[in-house]
Amino acid sequence: MDALNLIAQDSLKKETPVFSIGDTVRVHVRIQDGSKSRIQLFEGICIAKKHGGVGETFTVRRVAHGVGVERVFPLHSPSVHNVEIVRQGKVRRAKLYYLRGKVGKAAKVKSKFN
Repeated sequence: MDALNLIAQDSLKKETPVFSIGDTVRVHVRIQDGSKSRIQLFEGICIAKKHGGVGETFTVRRVAHGVGVERVFPLHSPSVHNVEIVRQGKVRRAKLYYLRGKVGKAAKVKSKFN
C-alpha cells in the first residue's frame, strides 16, 4: 500500500487551484488537433467535485445556445492547463444538480460578495 501511495503522490500536480462548488470557473484545456495543440477555454459553474487524491474530478456546467453543456475534468490531468476563478458563489449544497432543471434567472447562483 505504501508503494501505491508513493506513486499517487508523484502523479499529483504541485499547485492545484482552490475553488469550491458554486464558483464560476474558467478552465483552460489543452486540445490536440492532429500534430498541433491549442488551449480552449470552458467557462461555467462548478456543480460537483468528486473523489479525491489522484482521481479527483470536477464538473462544470454552462448554457450554450439554450442547451446545457456539462464537462467533467480530472483535476490532476496534464490536459487541464489552468483553472481560474471568475466569481465566487454562495451555496449551501455539496452538489448543485438541481441547476439542471432550472432555466434563465432561476439557474443563477448568488455571489459571495455583494
